[in-house]
Amino acid sequence: MLPPIATIIDNFSILDEGPDRYEYLIELGRALPPFPEDLLTEENRVHGCESQVWVESRLDPAEAPPRLHLRGTSDSVITKGLIALVMALHDGKTPEEIGKVDVFKVFKEIGLGAHLTSKRSNGVRSMAERIHRDAARLAA
Repeated sequence: MLPPIATIIDNFSILDEGPDRYEYLIELGRALPPFPEDLLTEENRVHGCESQVWVESRLDPAEAPPRLHLRGTSDSVITKGLIALVMALHDGKTPEEIGKVDVFKVFKEIGLGAHLTSKRSNGVRSMAERIHRDAARLAA
Protein backbone atom coordinates (compact mmCIF):
# COMPACT_ATOMS: atom_id res chain seq x y z
CA MET A 1 0.00 0.00 0.00
CA LEU A 2 1.27 3.44 -0.91
CA PRO A 3 1.93 5.92 1.88
CA PRO A 4 0.16 9.31 1.72
CA ILE A 5 1.86 11.92 -0.45
CA ALA A 6 2.87 13.96 2.63
CA THR A 7 4.80 10.96 3.96
CA ILE A 8 6.44 10.40 0.57
CA ILE A 9 7.53 14.05 0.43
CA ASP A 10 8.91 13.83 3.99
CA ASN A 11 10.81 10.65 3.13
CA PHE A 12 12.37 12.24 0.05
CA SER A 13 13.47 15.23 2.14
CA ILE A 14 15.67 13.04 4.37
CA LEU A 15 17.28 11.06 1.53
CA ASP A 16 20.59 11.96 -0.04
CA GLU A 17 20.64 12.97 -3.69
CA GLY A 18 21.05 10.24 -6.29
CA PRO A 19 20.93 6.50 -5.60
CA ASP A 20 18.94 6.68 -2.35
CA ARG A 21 16.16 8.59 -4.08
CA TYR A 22 16.00 6.09 -6.93
CA GLU A 23 15.95 3.19 -4.48
CA TYR A 24 13.03 4.81 -2.66
CA LEU A 25 11.29 5.41 -5.99
CA ILE A 26 11.68 1.71 -6.83
CA GLU A 27 10.34 0.81 -3.37
CA LEU A 28 7.27 2.97 -4.02
CA GLY A 29 6.71 1.16 -7.31
CA ARG A 30 6.79 -2.17 -5.49
CA ALA A 31 4.11 -0.85 -3.12
CA LEU A 32 1.62 -0.41 -5.97
CA PRO A 33 -1.27 -2.85 -5.71
CA PRO A 34 -1.28 -5.64 -8.31
CA PHE A 35 -2.64 -4.53 -11.66
CA PRO A 36 -5.10 -7.06 -13.13
CA GLU A 37 -4.00 -8.53 -16.45
CA ASP A 38 -7.42 -7.88 -17.99
CA LEU A 39 -6.75 -4.13 -17.59
CA LEU A 40 -3.60 -4.27 -19.72
CA THR A 41 -5.60 -2.92 -22.64
CA GLU A 42 -4.96 -0.31 -25.28
CA GLU A 43 -7.66 1.82 -23.68
CA ASN A 44 -5.66 1.94 -20.42
CA ARG A 45 -2.27 2.36 -22.08
CA VAL A 46 -0.63 5.75 -21.63
CA HIS A 47 0.96 6.97 -24.83
CA GLY A 48 4.02 9.19 -24.71
CA CYS A 49 5.94 7.10 -22.21
CA GLU A 50 9.22 5.41 -23.07
CA SER A 51 8.18 2.32 -21.08
CA GLN A 52 4.88 0.50 -21.29
CA VAL A 53 2.47 2.23 -18.88
CA TRP A 54 -1.15 1.46 -18.07
CA VAL A 55 -3.48 3.52 -15.89
CA GLU A 56 -7.05 2.72 -14.95
CA SER A 57 -9.20 5.59 -13.67
CA ARG A 58 -12.60 5.17 -12.11
CA LEU A 59 -14.88 7.64 -10.40
CA ASP A 60 -16.63 6.39 -7.27
CA PRO A 61 -20.09 7.99 -7.30
CA ALA A 62 -20.85 6.48 -3.87
CA GLU A 63 -18.45 8.97 -2.33
CA ALA A 64 -19.72 12.48 -1.71
CA PRO A 65 -18.34 14.25 -3.60
CA PRO A 66 -17.32 11.57 -6.13
CA ARG A 67 -13.59 10.87 -6.11
CA LEU A 68 -11.23 9.42 -8.68
CA HIS A 69 -9.44 6.17 -7.88
CA LEU A 70 -6.46 4.99 -9.85
CA ARG A 71 -4.44 1.88 -10.53
CA GLY A 72 -1.35 1.67 -12.67
CA THR A 73 1.64 -0.38 -13.69
CA SER A 74 4.64 -0.43 -15.98
CA ASP A 75 7.20 -2.84 -17.35
CA SER A 76 9.99 -0.70 -15.81
CA VAL A 77 10.76 -0.59 -12.07
CA ILE A 78 11.71 3.10 -12.08
CA THR A 79 8.64 4.00 -14.11
CA LYS A 80 6.49 2.06 -11.63
CA GLY A 81 7.93 4.31 -8.93
CA LEU A 82 7.03 7.39 -10.97
CA ILE A 83 3.52 5.97 -11.41
CA ALA A 84 3.31 5.50 -7.63
CA LEU A 85 4.22 9.16 -7.12
CA VAL A 86 1.71 10.34 -9.70
CA MET A 87 -0.96 8.08 -8.16
CA ALA A 88 -0.22 9.37 -4.65
CA LEU A 89 -0.72 12.92 -5.91
CA HIS A 90 -4.06 12.21 -7.61
CA ASP A 91 -5.78 9.16 -6.11
CA GLY A 92 -8.82 9.81 -3.95
CA LYS A 93 -9.24 13.40 -5.08
CA THR A 94 -12.25 15.00 -6.72
CA PRO A 95 -11.97 15.87 -10.42
CA GLU A 96 -11.79 19.54 -9.42
CA GLU A 97 -8.88 18.87 -7.03
CA ILE A 98 -7.11 16.81 -9.67
CA GLY A 99 -7.29 19.73 -12.09
CA LYS A 100 -5.18 21.76 -9.66
CA VAL A 101 -2.42 19.17 -9.13
CA ASP A 102 0.98 20.28 -10.47
CA VAL A 103 3.09 17.13 -10.68
CA PHE A 104 6.28 18.91 -11.69
CA LYS A 105 6.04 21.38 -8.82
CA VAL A 106 6.03 18.43 -6.39
CA PHE A 107 8.80 16.64 -8.30
CA LYS A 108 10.90 19.80 -8.04
CA GLU A 109 10.06 20.13 -4.34
CA ILE A 110 11.30 16.59 -3.61
CA GLY A 111 14.40 16.99 -5.76
CA LEU A 112 13.43 14.62 -8.55
CA GLY A 113 12.69 17.13 -11.30
CA ALA A 114 16.31 17.82 -12.20
CA HIS A 115 17.19 14.10 -12.16
CA LEU A 116 14.60 12.90 -14.67
CA THR A 117 15.67 12.35 -18.25
CA SER A 118 13.63 14.20 -20.84
CA LYS A 119 11.99 10.91 -21.87
CA ARG A 120 10.94 10.18 -18.27
CA SER A 121 9.70 13.77 -17.84
CA ASN A 122 7.60 13.36 -20.98
CA GLY A 123 6.23 10.09 -19.61
CA VAL A 124 5.28 11.71 -16.29
CA ARG A 125 3.63 14.56 -18.19
CA SER A 126 1.69 12.03 -20.30
CA MET A 127 0.52 10.18 -17.17
CA ALA A 128 -0.59 13.38 -15.44
CA GLU A 129 -2.36 14.68 -18.55
CA ARG A 130 -4.12 11.34 -18.96
CA ILE A 131 -5.35 11.40 -15.35
CA HIS A 132 -6.53 15.01 -15.71
CA ARG A 133 -8.41 14.12 -18.92
CA ASP A 134 -9.95 11.03 -17.31
CA ALA A 135 -11.06 13.10 -14.30
CA ALA A 136 -12.73 15.69 -16.52
CA ARG A 137 -14.36 13.01 -18.71
CA LEU A 138 -15.64 10.96 -15.77
CA ALA A 139 -16.97 14.06 -14.00
CA ALA A 140 -19.00 15.11 -17.06
